[in-house]
Amino acid sequence: MRLIPCLCNPMKQPIAGYHLDEEDHWVAELACGHFQHVRHNPPWTNRLWAITEEGRESMLGFQLNCKKCDEGAPPDTLEKVV
Repeated sequence: MRLIPCLCNPMKQPIAGYHLDEEDHWVAELACGHFQHVRHNPPWTNRLWAITEEGRESMLGFQLNCKKCDEGAPPDTLEKVV
């Protein structure tokens, strides 16, 4: 039997930090250990705050819906490039 995640009460997690991915897109590091892209991609996604350092800093602590928490996924990890 396959469990279907409940979308009626999504898990919210605060933004704890940021990093750039390999394509130079900003990724929010959530307090739960999951990562989530925070692209400003109008008209589909309007996150003007994501394109400046001041904007990103102003959103630290802001809670985003974490689909990975809803799915019970393990924490993400940063791969260090040497």
